[in-house]
Amino acid sequence: MPDTAAQRRGTVLAFDFGEKRIGVAVGDWQLQQAHPLTTIDAEASNTRFAAIAALIAEWQPDSLIVGRPLALDGTPHAMTARCARFANQLRGRFGLAVEHADERLTSADAAARLRAAGHGARQARRHLDALAAQLILQDHFDAATRDRLAC
Repeated sequence: MPDTAAQRRGTVLAFDFGEKRIGVAVGDWQLQQAHPLTTIDAEASNTRFAAIAALIAEWQPDSLIVGRPLALDGTPHAMTARCARFANQLRGRFGLAVEHADERLTSADAAARLRAAGHGARQARRHLDALAAQLILQDHFDAATRDRLAC
């Protein structure tokens, strides 16, 4: 039987991976609502994974989502491989299911939403990655619902 949104339960953490920052969002399969959580502002792997371990301990997620960057035409690029490596590290370190979700244009969408809400560039930068992670997770929830309804 396929794993559908209707069958999934539990908390999900989503990540918008970047070389300097990682945006994090949280959501729940039953509510299918994503919320921005935080931004991990560190380049050192040990600092990043310590922060992620603390979030996993606090939120006790059942699964993780990692945004998968692709070119607009859907082809992978250099950052796609880095995100795949990050997802594999999460799976290996924390023993949780890790899925990939399309993240095309989420950072641009997040920036536009922050500008529309009246945030200046400096203030927006603090929230951009967490909001992008929220959009990645919400899109993932919405796609699972569309897939379920299409059956």
